[in-house]
Amino acid sequence: MNILVCISHVPDTTSKINFVENDTQFDTVGVQFIINPNDEFGLTRAIWFKEKTGAQVDVIHVGTAAADPTLRKCLAIGADKAYRIDTTPRDGACVAQELAAFAQQHAYDLIIAGRESIDYNGGMVPGMLAALLDIPFVANCVGLDVDQGVATAAREIDGGREQLKASLPLVIGAQKGLVEEADLRIPNMRGIMQARQKPFEVVPSQNATPKTKDVSFEKPIQKAEVKLIPADNVDQLIELLHNEAKVI
Repeated sequence: MNILVCISHVPDTTSKINFVENDTQFDTVGVQFIINPNDEFGLTRAIWFKEKTGAQVDVIHVGTAAADPTLRKCLAIGADKAYRIDTTPRDGACVAQELAAFAQQHAYDLIIAGRESIDYNGGMVPGMLAALLDIPFVANCVGLDVDQGVATAAREIDGGREQLKASLPLVIGAQKGLVEEADLRIPNMRGIMQARQKPFEVVPSQNATPKTKDVSFEKPIQKAEVKLIPADNVDQLIELLHNEAKVI
């Protein structure tokens, strides 16, 4: 089985976010980047298939050379080969088009993408990718097994889980539950050394056409300081809720 895992290179949620160029671009200075968590759940499940069935696991990213360390980490975790489509992604449609063009030139049985990335939280790429490839798609996937070309997948729905079956090839949108956080792999020294010898290919862009444009960014308005009211001063609490918070 050949598996392709789509990797997003995203800021760590602990990083301080700023914007430059009159609030039209994200400032990457001093920001720590990581593998998108939903993608990492998918990669870990793909490595499980590799260990259990001998599957080939490739990883791919649409972006610039800034993401190369993240792809090297994926190789150190256990992926067999890394690809980077050399372009600046403009939106989810652009990323999906680039990935689809690549996948059409290769024979993948299973394509795993994170349900969404933690930078823009668009949640669009896996569904659009499946539509462009005209193959089945399972969103919010929290369980996956494959037997003789048939995938059994579980996904989260309102009020519970739904179990589905689909023939390969298949695209899934991975999330926590596909594996647990305790199952995530930390690269060891052997894996890091082996990653240096694994294939890493930079692929030319197909010049995909974006469908949207970022006009500007802004941060959420800072919350006011908390006012603590003595427990026995109910009148002051009511006055503040009425006159300042305007909730009563």
